[in-house]
Amino acid sequence: MIYFGCFLLLCGLTQVMASYPIWWSLAVGHQYTSLGTQPILCGSIPGLVPKQLRFCRNYVEIMPSVAEGVKIGIQECQHQFRGRRWNCTTINDLAIFGPVLDKATRESSFVHAIASAGVAFAVTRSCAEGSATICGCDTRHKGPPGEGWKWGGCSEDAEFGSMVSREFADARENRPDARSAMNRHNNEAGRMSIIDHMHLKCKCHGLSGSCEVKTCWWSQPDFRVIGDYLKDKYDSSSEMVVEKHRESRGWVETLRPKFAFFKPPMERDLVYYESSPNFCEPNPETGSFGTRDRICNVTSHGIDGCDLLCCGRGHNTRTEKRKEKCHCIFHWCCYVSCQECVRVYDVHTCK
Repeated sequence: MIYFGCFLLLCGLTQVMASYPIWWSLAVGHQYTSLGTQPILCGSIPGLVPKQLRFCRNYVEIMPSVAEGVKIGIQECQHQFRGRRWNCTTINDLAIFGPVLDKATRESSFVHAIASAGVAFAVTRSCAEGSATICGCDTRHKGPPGEGWKWGGCSEDAEFGSMVSREFADARENRPDARSAMNRHNNEAGRMSIIDHMHLKCKCHGLSGSCEVKTCWWSQPDFRVIGDYLKDKYDSSSEMVVEKHRESRGWVETLRPKFAFFKPPMERDLVYYESSPNFCEPNPETGSFGTRDRICNVTSHGIDGCDLLCCGRGHNTRTEKRKEKCHCIFHWCCYVSCQECVRVYDVHTCK
């Protein structure tokens, strides 16, 4: 059983806190596009708590990687949820997901995990590419080489990337409430997915690619692998319940599994304790955009199918003409010529 403990002041028990970091907005809009061309003014980044502000000022050269990590996390979220009722839509606001993540839902657990994993991933990759002077290649986890290969290249230092993600992303999650504990847990689960998927990547050397010798190094996977893994964790996430009891130092909130007959969540699992809205209809209070006019898959019986995605309202069908390359021919040597064809497709959208 997993317990998350935190001490609450009496006046804080009913306080509803914002659920996610406003600094995530650094990854979208004009702030992101200016990162590579203008010096970062840490004081101008919205939503930083004092610890994050100090971190930004001390390690300003890796802040573009932090922003890049949140950006790839958001993009991966949108890919993973592209066929679901909630599709990780962002809005032009400091709270880039709107009110959706104000509740401690499964969606919140996934976004925190994928964003924290994205920060760890981007910082790790940036260090290996030599973009920052305070970090570089990993020289600690090499060990003896294997048969037919030797160490070479630049092993990516995922532990450093995870440390940056932990120090920066978790800095605001020190509030005395269960939600902060949930966020910390899911953040760490996201970072652990990077460590767990590190693998040896090798390059062959020899005449005519004979691969007489291989040099190998530790590498992160493609981030899509992390997204697929965390999406599976989302689908099997554990629902918790909040327990409040008084101790000598004040009120304590703990989370325990709601269903005792299920396997209790481990440190790599995602956890949540509030139910999600159904996201069928627009609702400004929950942040739901509804599913009207969303494209659905008429042949699918899954959540992306017109039946489920459209919430039983039915769907409209229209034809759409698309220009595509066709009848392509390879010419020696060396180019390809194609014709342009017009094809007609049926497009199905929710009513």
